[in-house]
Amino acid sequence: MQTTGGDGLAVKTKKGAESVLAKALRHPLRVEILAILDNRVACPAEMALELNQPLGKVAYHVKQLVRFNCAELVDTRAVRGAKAHFYRAVRRPYFHDEDWQRMPLTAKQAISTSIINMIGRDAAKSLDAGAFDRRDDRHLSRTPLVLDDQAWKELGSILDEVLDRGFVLQAEAAERLARSKEEGVSARLILIAFESGEADEEQSAR
Repeated sequence: MQTTGGDGLAVKTKKGAESVLAKALRHPLRVEILAILDNRVACPAEMALELNQPLGKVAYHVKQLVRFNCAELVDTRAVRGAKAHFYRAVRRPYFHDEDWQRMPLTAKQAISTSIINMIGRDAAKSLDAGAFDRRDDRHLSRTPLVLDDQAWKELGSILDEVLDRGFVLQAEAAERLARSKEEGVSARLILIAFESGEADEEQSAR
């Protein structure tokens, strides 16, 4: 089962991730910062503007990501007369299943809210730029389902496979683009499967 969004992969509950990452990403703002740094090199001032957050707050959480070996300083240069520090991600923000399960519900909800906000910003930017419906083969679907526990787990496995395949396709495309010198298609792959809570609402209404 996974949750993705924003400029890069935000959270993926998959075996193999390191528990230190769970500690590093307990604050939801760090999820958004690492998602940006996973996509490009950036300085705190740029990210503060993009995330509509105080510069000091963003700078502090960038330092925490560096402390947890999730990001690293790659460049320092003068910007508008001041020294700017530029960072990049050194690991993708994946959570181990067990780490995710051990996190308090409030932390999970904060991180999920942060990711949903990133998804909303991505979609809004694409729509405003007129890019969302530019390609006739773009995919958009919303499908209510009623599943049992076995089907729910199988659906999660299928979504995991789709994401893994997406990374493979990106690597293959990078090789072709390097040869052809063509410009790549900047895309967002967003996979969401969640319990709607509608049955709970109906139960309460009764």
